Parts: sequence; C-alpha cells; structure tokens
Amino acid sequence: MINEIGRNNSIFNTFLAELRDVKLQKDSMRFRRNLERIGEIFAYEISKVLEYEKRDIETPLGEAHMSVMAGQPVLATILRAGLPLHQGMLNFFDGAENAFISAYRKYDADEDFVIKLNYVSSPGIQDKVLILSDPMLATGGSIVASLKGIYEKGTPKHTHIVCVLASEEGIKTIKKSLSTKNMTLWVGAIDDELTAKAYIVPGLGDAGDLAYGNKED
Repeated sequence: MINEIGRNNSIFNTFLAELRDVKLQKDSMRFRRNLERIGEIFAYEISKVLEYEKRDIETPLGEAHMSVMAGQPVLATILRAGLPLHQGMLNFFDGAENAFISAYRKYDADEDFVIKLNYVSSPGIQDKVLILSDPMLATGGSIVASLKGIYEKGTPKHTHIVCVLASEEGIKTIKKSLSTKNMTLWVGAIDDELTAKAYIVPGLGDAGDLAYGNKED
C-alpha cells in the first residue's frame, strides 16, 4: 500500500514546499525543523493504523474509558539525513525503541555507485511494528539495503517506510526487491524523474547537506 500524504491539501504541503524552495533552503535550521514537523505529521497518520486497546484512566473527578496504543513501534532511520525526520516521529512515539543505520553511496571512477551498509544499531524487532524513515527514496537502494540489514534482528509484524519524496523508480525497486506483504509506504510526493547521478527531479537536492552542511566526498 502506498499513501501519498501530499495528494490532499493540508499544512503538510506548506512544509514540503519550503523544503523544496531553493531560497529558503539557505536556512538550515528551518530545513531541519520542516523535516521534523513533517515527521510529526507522518507519525500522526501512521498512528491511525496501529493497534489500540481499551484502558480505564483515573481523572481527578472520576474514570475515563479510553482507547490507547497497545504498544510502541521501533523507529529506524538512515544516517545522517534521516535524523530530523526521525526526531519528528519520536516526538509523537515518545516511548519508541530506536534503530540507526549507516548507509552510503560508494562511487567508482565512472560515477556509478553501489550502496554500502556500514553499521546497524537496533533493538530486536521480532513481531514489532517497524517504521524506517529516510527523506529521499531515489533509486531505492538505501532502503532495500537498510531493511535487509535490520531484518537480521528479526521479522517485524509490519514495516512502514516513510519518505518525504520518492521517485517512481525507487518505488519499483522496493516492490521488486522486498516482500511487501506486510509493508506500507508513506510518501509526501512522488516525482517522476532521476538525474544521471540518481537525484530526484524536481526533488529538493541533497537533504543531508541541506540539514547539516556540505560533506567532503
């Protein structure tokens, strides 16, 4: 299942427009904050499909019968661009366990690249709900490699993939490379094109650099 949040008019699209805006991108603090706010919106939307249980809550004046979340998900992200998005979801799922994955593009002399997975720090995920976030789903290679790495910690009950922007090619890669039986993809918008260097068009550029400064390759 694919849920494209930006299809419906909401303040989400204002935050996404600011992320894309080349002039506003010069303010890295605002860029990070918009990613965080978008993460909060994704968390709220995902919360609607999680499991709930009835609980009696004692108030100063009596007892309220409430439906509350039956458990917290495991939140995972890909360093470093995913950190603000991850923090936004952690603001809402504040009791969640967390996983962090180091994955990067390794280029050769012809500017072709493969995805290298360096590091996975994760709790056990067996029969838990896993939410993996990364701002950009370009070729899909990072998401696929990261999920294969984290699945070594167990088989989740359900996997939610959260991306601010996705390409058509990246979505096809996920469908081709992963079992999508218990998987949901949440995206802000789907863009059609990739450049020769596999950047999404119109996209927004390099989310990691915009959030934390340019890196030296």
